[in-house]
Amino acid sequence: MIDYHLHLWPHSESSVWYQLDQIAAYCDEAATNGVTELALTEHANRFVDVMAAVGPFWLKSGHEPTSSVMAEYFDFHARNSLEQYVNLAQLAKDEGLPVKIGLEVDYCRDQMDVVASVLAQYPFDVLIGSVHWLGTWQFDDIDNEIQMNEWAVRDVDQCWADYVLALEELCASNAVDILAHSDLIKVAGFHSSTPSAFWDQMAASAAKADVSIECSSAGWTRPVAEQYPAEGLLDRYVAHGLTFTTASDAHRRERVGERARDLATMLEARNVHELATYTNRQRFMTPLRSS
Repeated sequence: MIDYHLHLWPHSESSVWYQLDQIAAYCDEAATNGVTELALTEHANRFVDVMAAVGPFWLKSGHEPTSSVMAEYFDFHARNSLEQYVNLAQLAKDEGLPVKIGLEVDYCRDQMDVVASVLAQYPFDVLIGSVHWLGTWQFDDIDNEIQMNEWAVRDVDQCWADYVLALEELCASNAVDILAHSDLIKVAGFHSSTPSAFWDQMAASAAKADVSIECSSAGWTRPVAEQYPAEGLLDRYVAHGLTFTTASDAHRRERVGERARDLATMLEARNVHELATYTNRQRFMTPLRSS
């Protein structure tokens, strides 16, 4: 099995990244869960290179109550070197660790071409795409009271509609290889009253772009208490003939490969027996479970 969604956080508030032995510890933890290949996929928005190219888009919506929260978020997070991160991932590969050089590419409205031009300068194996904010609203920041209060004043179905439009733009950009936690909009437990229509749109846009779909165990640990994607959405992806990866979206070692076997069972029940693996952003297929 593979886990194509692992984050490497800097120590404290500095730009000092994890060391090689700590990546090796990730690999050891993964192996205990039957995972034999990992993709290191830190968020693109944590790197000064990316955010300098994108610019402070949240200032354009300074009237929104979430704008100042987003400004604080990027002031804290966007302080690291993309080159340093890629070099460490390359070193891990060179040392024989079963890792791929990846990145989680965060959606920025009308600027995915800018993001893609920055990333094209680096030797990535795989890029996973995600939508974490709509305007300046970080709808998945479940620990921030201001962000979560927005759920009480917004129409939930409209939130889903806006999210799906963002996901469609992300797919159409051809900037990513995999959709990460593709129904993340449900993370806080707010479900659309008509999910089927949105699932149809998500599946159609993913199929048109021919991206792979991440099946992630991370949702089981969130308020929604459900894997990504929901089974109804997963069925639509399967019907469209899309390929899949598995993931734990791990932010710390003890969660690497978490419930990987449960995800495998879910895919096998839908006659999926291979996973997508990537090298130099080229897709290859590998058995879902190691022999």
